[in-house]
Amino acid sequence: MVLILLPLSTVSVAGSGEGAVLYRQNCSVCHGVDGDGGVGIPLNLPDFLAVASDDYLRNTLRDGRPGRVMPAFTSLSDAEVEAIIGYIRSWSGQEAPVYHKHALHGDVQHGRQLFEQHCTACHGNRGQGGTGTGVTFSRPREAPVMAPALDNPGFQDSVSDAMLKATLLRGRKGTPMPSIASLGLKEKDADDLVAYLRTLKIESLAGDSEALEPVIRYESEYDLEQTLENLKQAVVGRNFRVIREQYLDQGLAAEGEEDKHRVILYFCNFAFLNDALAIDPRVGLFLPCRITLIETEHGVQLMSINPKNLSRLFNNSELDRYCEQMHDLYAEIMEDATL
Repeated sequence: MVLILLPLSTVSVAGSGEGAVLYRQNCSVCHGVDGDGGVGIPLNLPDFLAVASDDYLRNTLRDGRPGRVMPAFTSLSDAEVEAIIGYIRSWSGQEAPVYHKHALHGDVQHGRQLFEQHCTACHGNRGQGGTGTGVTFSRPREAPVMAPALDNPGFQDSVSDAMLKATLLRGRKGTPMPSIASLGLKEKDADDLVAYLRTLKIESLAGDSEALEPVIRYESEYDLEQTLENLKQAVVGRNFRVIREQYLDQGLAAEGEEDKHRVILYFCNFAFLNDALAIDPRVGLFLPCRITLIETEHGVQLMSINPKNLSRLFNNSELDRYCEQMHDLYAEIMEDATL
């Protein structure tokens, strides 16, 4: 393995105030204000920063991790990406490694055996990564730090063979990731593992690029009062609990002056809510469930957000099944209420 070290002076210049601001705006919600991790993996680890090249960080910001929580930051300018990288690099004061991009050659079958023996407990039997979000220790997850998906096309395209090998040789203190030496393995075993890891890349998980409607809509032939009653019955009939009803402008208009023709019904299945939050806490943005009813001279319209559209925006394939189920439930409930 050959790597080149950049002068330390190039690191401190980039880690300026702009990088700190951009990091807080774009990265801290998942990776923590100080890079200590949360939804995303911790970045402020000496062993990570010692092996993570600027190319790896740059590609990760640009490509994200399709189907996982990490988005692609396509709207950032090149200068903004470099500022974020400089800020992350400034945490350690370590020089940035730069790797030659030639492929390593190893024994794939032996690498598979080593992976099955030493890696699957954290990274999954196919390198699909840990499950859950790892937001807090109270949330269900398999390890103190969620193991990344090694088969993810974004990861595979961002990381070089040399960086993979450097990670295996060094390990990562503060996570369950050991060095291969601590497992009694040799440097040649690292080459074999890298060769096998390169066979894991799955096809892109970008999903259907077709635009989805952001709102589910139904028209009711009943008046507002009857439609609301029908809606409550449909909600309860599907094992949801009605939480409350309120006027759409409640809290915005003076008490008693709310628009009585615009109502929101809140409802929830708490087991479903808990399961969805354990996968991705961002579903709290649209849970508990709610449907808005608006009465005009033309009739009553029922509306809800489209969870399938939000799932696509969240970029979390584990959440897709729940959002698909939520979409179908919303549609069934509103259809029942308007028949």
